Amino acid sequence: MTDPVTARLFAALEAAGGQGCVRFVGGCVRDVLMGREADRPDIDLAVALTPDRVQQAVEAAGLSVHPTGLAHGVVTVAHAGRVFEVASLRRDVATDGRRAVVAYTQDWREDAARRDFRLNALYANLAGEIFDPTGAGVADAHAGRIVFVGDPTTRIREDYLRSLRFFRFFAWYGRGDPDPVALAAIANETQGLQALSVERVAKELLKLFTAPDPRCAVQAARETGVLAKLAPEFQTFERFDRLVARDGEVLGSVDPLIRLTALLPSDSLAVQAMARRLRLSTAEQDRMTASVARELALTSATPQADLRRAIWRHGAQAVRDGLMLALADAQAPIDAVAWQEAFTYPEGWTPPPFPITGDDILAAGATPGPEVGAVRRAVEAWWLAEDFPGEQAAAIRVARAAISRLQGG
Repeated sequence: MTDPVTARLFAALEAAGGQGCVRFVGGCVRDVLMGREADRPDIDLAVALTPDRVQQAVEAAGLSVHPTGLAHGVVTVAHAGRVFEVASLRRDVATDGRRAVVAYTQDWREDAARRDFRLNALYANLAGEIFDPTGAGVADAHAGRIVFVGDPTTRIREDYLRSLRFFRFFAWYGRGDPDPVALAAIANETQGLQALSVERVAKELLKLFTAPDPRCAVQAARETGVLAKLAPEFQTFERFDRLVARDGEVLGSVDPLIRLTALLPSDSLAVQAMARRLRLSTAEQDRMTASVARELALTSATPQADLRRAIWRHGAQAVRDGLMLALADAQAPIDAVAWQEAFTYPEGWTPPPFPITGDDILAAGATPGPEVGAVRRAVEAWWLAEDFPGEQAAAIRVARAAISRLQGG
């Protein structure tokens, strides 16, 4: 709030709209009130100016403008490493559960009335003075309450993603039990979730699973019928709970993609189908599918030689992911130190280069074509069984023996 770029942007907007026309809004205000570190990549501002006037004022001040969301009343300002999302005050004219038609206003209460939760409908000026149009946002932030602005059903019908956002915000900011009025409204509106794009659902789920401990939120989402509507494949909740209870302790971090996988049966086809349905990236789909490969079968007691072989065949990431799912399956109590050692091993071991090439195999007498691949597989089986010996001469001897067998010698 005290950054010179922030002050420069406030000055530019107030020069166009008058003193007090711009305020911080939403997450940055909420996080300060809740004593959370400000690690947000951008800062949200609300302004009593139309988007075209915002753009003119910012350009006149020599700041970089990106009209990324003009249709929704949002202008992005980027300068000196700072990014601001500047949204014009607005009210909803019409909504369809996914998008809203808006009209611009200069009424801060109208703008607050269209926001999702009371602790997100908070504003602050450059001096840090808080404006709380709902009259309950500050109290909610201090108490860790996630409560919809106004009527929950109305808010949900404006954008059905808000049902999922409720659980995500409860996981990150909630304390105590979730608001029963909100839960009842969410349970009555699950049919509307089918209108959401799978991309928005996937993004919201992964944000939920990134919370340090989303177990209570996930349980509430399950009890309201939200998870069954979105992903009936989510079945292994006890496994998910065990992973969440342990991953922070063992790893010191969380991985939302593997938490998502932990909710699914350990079947590569089922996992792949879910990843595709959520339209995750190809890399994410491949990673989820590889993590449940049956041939991994790893635990904290897996010998390091077996870990090395698994890393060679599947890669370090797949081995770590497989260990994480094994951690979720392990029955209590666990040896946290042993699991930590297993998890860190793939980071510290780099597979050596394969000792021979295709040309070496041909020089040893192999017939060009499929025989080269068969010989390479024979050498690889020996190499792995012997724990990656580096002697090329020994590998060539194995290759020649394999060639002799294949050629009937």
